[in-house]
Amino acid sequence: VGKRKAQIAAITQSSGDLILNVDSDTTLAPDVVSKLALKMRDPAVGAAMGQLKASNQKDTWLTRLIDMEYWLACNEERAAQARFGAVMCCCGPCAMYRRSAMLSLLDQYETQLYRGKPSDFGEDRHLTILMLSAGFRTEYVPSAIAATVVPDTIGIYLRQQLRWARSTFRDTLLALPVLPGLDRYLTLDAIGQNVGLLLLALSVLTGIGQFALTATLPWWTILVIGSMTLVRCSVAAYR
Repeated sequence: VGKRKAQIAAITQSSGDLILNVDSDTTLAPDVVSKLALKMRDPAVGAAMGQLKASNQKDTWLTRLIDMEYWLACNEERAAQARFGAVMCCCGPCAMYRRSAMLSLLDQYETQLYRGKPSDFGEDRHLTILMLSAGFRTEYVPSAIAATVVPDTIGIYLRQQLRWARSTFRDTLLALPVLPGLDRYLTLDAIGQNVGLLLLALSVLTGIGQFALTATLPWWTILVIGSMTLVRCSVAAYR
């Protein structure tokens, strides 16, 4: 019946103070539980996530790039959000939650809809937003390492990214009432994640339109997008 129903069944039958969520394709370092639990000693923290790596990083050029993408997502995006007390998505492969908080949110979590049907994607981002809505902080623990299997073909990768993009746009709307109570950086971050993707798509479509109508290449668009990509990847590779 899906991951969300399985989570709810496990949570309702459990008895511990903390719940650790791990995906089936993920392997945890031996000290992950202790490091996340240490962060959860603060009662104001409702959830904490570890750092994700690609366990099959060496398989293909794509898995190498995804491993770099994960590094950026964890050690730039999540680390910056945690600096201001609100990681906006505690990723599904490795996240710890406060059980008492989860129990109070299960009804909202279970009944989320997408186009009128029960949602079957984006459960990690939705649950994180619910935690923030309930007044808890969410944290990132870079020393808690989890290795997960990442897509090794373009087709599987694009389907994964489409699911994640749907979740980002949908749950950002859910997060809008929460943002005024958080640091202003998080509002800027949310705008950047959503508007930035739309502007990138618009730039690409405009470039394709220019080529189709005038048979000329949009060199400035190519240069700007390429330069931004190069700078971002170079920073990650250097760090």
